[in-house]
Amino acid sequence: MDSGLSEAEILLVEDNPGDVRLIEEAFSEGNVATKLNAVTDGQAALNFIHRREEYEDAPRPDIVLLDLNLPRVDGEDVLHEIKHHPKLDHVPVIILTGLDEDLIESHDLDHDADEDAVLKKPVDPGEFVEVIRSFDQFRLAVMRED
Repeated sequence: MDSGLSEAEILLVEDNPGDVRLIEEAFSEGNVATKLNAVTDGQAALNFIHRREEYEDAPRPDIVLLDLNLPRVDGEDVLHEIKHHPKLDHVPVIILTGLDEDLIESHDLDHDADEDAVLKKPVDPGEFVEVIRSFDQFRLAVMRED
């Protein structure tokens, strides 16, 4: 089953410990080949992507899963920073949000070219595993385009 691809480095930016645990379990149970790096606020995410402070040796993420409602630095600011970083601007950013469609529309995220996808956080762990599996297929398609 060696496809020649290594595990994807995922940066998860999520302040809710329950959601972090759900996502970790979903990756594990979904047999998705990833190395998950989780940070809990926008400032830590910026430090991670810029390899500052305790993240000096942080890997460059292949994919970023980003919550919008974050402490310290807003998720939209993190998104902007990633998409304007010369070594990360090609990295897919998937917004994970509990916002309903009307609020997403009011944030204009679905019309913003910066993010690659907006996914409503599923409540059911089984649903989330299916989202992760489809996300892994997306990752493989992106990586094969090179």
